[in-house]
Amino acid sequence: MRIAQLANFYTPTSGGLRTAVDTLGHGYLASGHERILIVPGKHRTEADTEAGLVITLPGVPVSGGYRMVARPSHVRRELDRLAPDSVEVSDKATMLTAGDWARANNARSILFSHERLDTWLAARLPWGRALRPAIERWNRRIAARFDTIVVTSAFAADEFHQLGVHATRKIALGVDLVTFHPKPRTPGETTKLAYAGRLSPEKNPAAVVKAVELLARDKNITLDVYGTGSALPALRRQAAGLPVTFHGHLTSRAELATRLAEADIAFAPSPAETFGLSVLEALACGTPVITANTGGAPELLSEGAGIAVSPTPQGLADGVRRLLDRPGTRRAARLRAESFPWAATIRAMLRVHEATESEVRGHVH
Repeated sequence: MRIAQLANFYTPTSGGLRTAVDTLGHGYLASGHERILIVPGKHRTEADTEAGLVITLPGVPVSGGYRMVARPSHVRRELDRLAPDSVEVSDKATMLTAGDWARANNARSILFSHERLDTWLAARLPWGRALRPAIERWNRRIAARFDTIVVTSAFAADEFHQLGVHATRKIALGVDLVTFHPKPRTPGETTKLAYAGRLSPEKNPAAVVKAVELLARDKNITLDVYGTGSALPALRRQAAGLPVTFHGHLTSRAELATRLAEADIAFAPSPAETFGLSVLEALACGTPVITANTGGAPELLSEGAGIAVSPTPQGLADGVRRLLDRPGTRRAARLRAESFPWAATIRAMLRVHEATESEVRGHVH
């Protein structure tokens, strides 16, 4: 089977989306299938790589250093030439044209929904909630263009279910349990906190820095921040005088794993996260996680592996105090992560790609 994966906002620092797309793509190859990756770049390029055929199409710069393919016609032209058997679209903008192409050419079509547009925009824009009616209309049109919508959590599925769209499959992402694993450590007098992720408003890193300010009044703590983004300058100003260190984006996954394993607690404070791959990576390192009590991230936690709290500075600070008093969190965290191997995600996605038309029509989640 020839599978084409298409994604906007795909860069070396695009975190969970790139990790998911690449890991699935390698899994398809290892299972004997042909993989094509189509993403935006400065110019059109084409290269045969160990990860399959990789094509970049001219993309316009957008916020955060990302790019988005400018012309859907360029996407259709590549699909006409390559004729994949199935398309997997990790985008809700210009790449959606692949769904129309698939329908016209008797190919399977899958929308991989990595974010909820309603909550994402509400978290990013002061007036984002006012866009809800337009977003609902857009989501209905999206759903009509694809055979199946893959969601990663019950929270993500609700975006479509509340519209009466049930052609969804819930497939959790996985975690690299070899790279991300616990390391021997000696607890010290200082509580080490960590945040790993994009530094942008919808991820809510400012609340983490403010929580550190509250905690530092009576606790010996540090916060290590791994990531970059548009909010970095403001966060640096906010953290002045606090025990906060900004390390930037770590290109080495092994190095990130080492840093996470050294932490006592990790934060995932976004109130609109549909899944939370960074949560799984921390848990796999044996590091318990404090998540927002909204979104999909709380679905990843188990008893003792972390805690879901109000994503406010006070809520996060209280969460740290409560979690530090709980025994056995590191073992509970690792055990929970072991429930999410990437191999299970790849197998489930291949079943979707290989589904017959009758299976698609009869499948409701």
